[in-house]
Amino acid sequence: MALLSLLCRDVTRRYISQPGTATSTSLFRAFPATMVAKVLLLAALAALATADQAPSYTPPRPTYSAPAPSYGPAEPTGPAQYNFNWAVKDDYSGNDFGQEESRDGYNTQGSYYVLLPDGRLQRVNYRVEGDSGFLAEVSYEGEAQYPQQQSYGPAPTPSYRPQPTNQQPQPTYA
Repeated sequence: MALLSLLCRDVTRRYISQPGTATSTSLFRAFPATMVAKVLLLAALAALATADQAPSYTPPRPTYSAPAPSYGPAEPTGPAQYNFNWAVKDDYSGNDFGQEESRDGYNTQGSYYVLLPDGRLQRVNYRVEGDSGFLAEVSYEGEAQYPQQQSYGPAPTPSYRPQPTNQQPQPTYA
């Protein structure tokens, strides 16, 4: 601020004419001293306002922590118990298969079947008792049937006929 007042005083002495004295040929001769001081003050304030300042706060420090779990503790359950079955029988496509199974704790038993392409029905009965592993008994019902193969003869030889011609009608005048 002191620098600004010194500058205004110097401008006033050099460039602004006093009454009864010779006038200067400077650009500032028509402005009074207060006007020059105001312009310089405004320029200084504009320079000060546009100056880049460091932020007066510190950015927040990131915190890293484990998120809260979205699940609860596992609920204790008893041994598994269920019964289910399903089957498909489609005469149009020839599909015939199904399954049934039941479980009580660590003991599981069930069976499934499928109609094979040769016409037999394959049935699998299985069971699992504790740690015994998967024990299966496979059986087949019916007799395998293989259709007789048809003997195919050679393809007929193509015969080519000439293209039909369209005769143009002759104009008749009566």
